[in-house]
Amino acid sequence: MSKIIHIDMDAFYASVEQRDNPDLAGRPVVVGGSPTGRGVVAAASYEARKFGIRSAMPASQAIRLCPEAVFIKPRFDVYREISLHIRSIFREYTDLVEPLSLDEAYLDVTENHKNNPSATLIARELKQRIKTETGLIASAGVAPNKFLAKIASDLDKPDGLAIITPEKVQAFIAELPIGKFHGIGNATEAKMHQLGIYTGADLRNWSEPELHRHFGKVASFYYAIARGEDPRPVKPHRTRKSVGAERTFREDQEDRAWMRSFLSELAGKISDRLKRLNASGKTITLKLRYDDFETITRAASLHQPTDEADEIARTTHHLLEETEAGRRKVRLLGITVSNLNLPDKHKTGQQLELDFQRE
Repeated sequence: MSKIIHIDMDAFYASVEQRDNPDLAGRPVVVGGSPTGRGVVAAASYEARKFGIRSAMPASQAIRLCPEAVFIKPRFDVYREISLHIRSIFREYTDLVEPLSLDEAYLDVTENHKNNPSATLIARELKQRIKTETGLIASAGVAPNKFLAKIASDLDKPDGLAIITPEKVQAFIAELPIGKFHGIGNATEAKMHQLGIYTGADLRNWSEPELHRHFGKVASFYYAIARGEDPRPVKPHRTRKSVGAERTFREDQEDRAWMRSFLSELAGKISDRLKRLNASGKTITLKLRYDDFETITRAASLHQPTDEADEIARTTHHLLEETEAGRRKVRLLGITVSNLNLPDKHKTGQQLELDFQRE
């Protein structure tokens, strides 16, 4: 029996803005276009959702619903960076990670890198890791397949953790309102209501040919989900472009000598990973985030690909000199080796998050 986790970040874009600007905490925040133009809501904080504001709603309508709302222009580069960090956490547990968007993903933890037989404990640990390392809240659903895990993650938001065990699947589906089924939208829900289908139990009473007469080719999908069935595997969909690691420090750092030492140790870990992959890279990138959350990168291209720790470290030390590290405090350092030369069988990959911390 498969063990699938669906992780969904709670009000992701808006939560990032509230995290980065403490003045926004507890206030209705809308991320999106201007309410005075033709802007659209990309995300709304839970405080804004209480007024009926939802994603894809015209911003002009949102401001009418909540005149006190704070409208913020999206920072997709920041959201993307945080999403990559979260995915790197996921890949410490399993290579079978299927991102759906910047703020949600499926994980197959049936077999996992931690050798933990409990998907529930893994989900709880992932939620805590995300909170500790990013300051953000996620909800998780644990179930035997993707369809059920997706539903479960939405049951107890925000900061939820819902588990649908195999023995509870049929009873859970039977009681579930048809509008709560992932994949059944408002129009289909209304049509099903006209046909007397209000719950999973009602849907289960219909044969596949009967459903086909009313819903066409999608009938087989409805027939399967009424029984809690979903054979779709978790598909990683990743092509390796780089090998890297980064770390956000518990305390901001200003000692440049310590930073060089940290980068040398990080370079050694990356070198070990490259050698295990029989890979090498020509481009080395230093990533640095200052204490005010400004994030910069500096990159250098080598004449020949390398997998050697000393060369990776030496390059990043030079790149560090091009920054204001030391004059400004630093909260994150990372190294990425890209432009890879590696065997075809390894052309899927991950960005590692290694557990470094200052003693």
